[in-house]
Amino acid sequence: MGHTQRDTVFIVLLASTIISGVITLILFLVDGSDIFGLPDTKYGMVFDAGSSHTSLYVYKWPADKENDTGIVSQALSCDVTGSGISQYANDPVKAGESLRPCLEKALALIPEDKHQETPTFLGATAGMRLLREKNSSQADRIFEEITKVLVQFPVSFQGAQILTGSDEGSFGWITINYILETLVKYTFSGEWIQPPMAEMVGALDLGGASAQISFLPLGPIADPSTKVTFRLYGHNYSVYSHSYLCYGQNQMQKRLLAHLVQTSPSEVVRNPCYHGGYEETLSLADLYNTPCVQNSQPSQSVQSLKVEGTGNPEACYSYVYRLFNFSTCQGREDCAFDGIYQPQKHGQFYAFSGFYYTFHFLNLTEGQSLHTVNATIWEFCQKPWRQVEASYPEQKEWLYSYCTNAMHILILLTNGYKFDEGTWSNIHFREQVAGTDIGWTLGYMLNMTNMIPAEAPALQRTESYSVWVAGVFFLVLTIVMSIVSGVIYCFWSPD
Repeated sequence: MGHTQRDTVFIVLLASTIISGVITLILFLVDGSDIFGLPDTKYGMVFDAGSSHTSLYVYKWPADKENDTGIVSQALSCDVTGSGISQYANDPVKAGESLRPCLEKALALIPEDKHQETPTFLGATAGMRLLREKNSSQADRIFEEITKVLVQFPVSFQGAQILTGSDEGSFGWITINYILETLVKYTFSGEWIQPPMAEMVGALDLGGASAQISFLPLGPIADPSTKVTFRLYGHNYSVYSHSYLCYGQNQMQKRLLAHLVQTSPSEVVRNPCYHGGYEETLSLADLYNTPCVQNSQPSQSVQSLKVEGTGNPEACYSYVYRLFNFSTCQGREDCAFDGIYQPQKHGQFYAFSGFYYTFHFLNLTEGQSLHTVNATIWEFCQKPWRQVEASYPEQKEWLYSYCTNAMHILILLTNGYKFDEGTWSNIHFREQVAGTDIGWTLGYMLNMTNMIPAEAPALQRTESYSVWVAGVFFLVLTIVMSIVSGVIYCFWSPD
């Protein structure tokens, strides 16, 4: 074959290669955002204003999905310095000002051109529910000051509100099932599929002022006040959810101390849940400033009492147990405590917030048996305060409370929620899943922004997937023809 014929073949192949390459480039540029994961990104922010502290969570998601239903991930979490907003009842201005540093940190992360369109929410939980019950005008003032601060920032502030206990629990249920992909899964080919309902997990939340349990029962829910209904991705869900106000960790501590004060005539109160050798001065005004401590303050002239720890886990268990009303559920299998209806549990549960923090401290989050959990708590509560202080020098602020909190969790989960040796392994103590903190905030934002549609989304990536396949085909064709062109030019000798 002469030069002319070889050159002609080479030119034809080269031209075909160039055309194929241009088609590949056009296909990828047209739909490259889906293929390479470079879509426009949207953001949302939620302040979790709990009873003991406030946290800000920033979420992001790809905006090229129909109805913005792209998978949401956590971009930032920021702990607000100071107490929960309900603690600023006498100085509400500080409640608003305390939020500034975290919001400034969030806006430094979010691109400036996205600030104005970023929906921003503040949800307050049991601490503010208690304050509203005690003094509604103080609660209103706190929200006024918070609003004054947040409207100064270039975000789409959607308002501040107090969540009901039922909402707090059910949004936690949505969060954990959303990030575990047990509500819906999105396949690479653009299909939405619903996993079996048996894969859905329950949510166990423990805050400073309340405790929530939420799960999807096998049968109908007998008590309408504990039922929350959702329609998500084309399916109806009737979720059991109940919030136990005053059963959060901080309020349990106060209730226990109040009980000890009322049963002790002396000016020295001995607390079996405090380690032996631990001492503190108890302000009676602080102890009785909550609706959770129902009995009136004792008519003592002193304003404070001395509290001494005795480190007696058996007595500690007994006193904490008395703070639950189990007698109202005697003979009822569908009752937890305080006369509250609870259907039969099933499946796996994720325990987060206070459950996780307390058990993480005690190294009990790795699937230990109930027997081991009991033994560990008993052993820890018996340790002298001096030994505990020396062992955990960096955690002194909350160190005194872990024994009480652990006993509270143990009784709540076993006697209250009815987990036993056989079902204890169904509880997973976790802070995060897939890089996202477990709590009510993500479920709340998904609900408020309608990012979880009631009906199943259409197969919205069919076109993208077809374009991707075509792009890959032409890319491979380009590579093959380039190689063939090179071979012909280099090794096809003329006659």
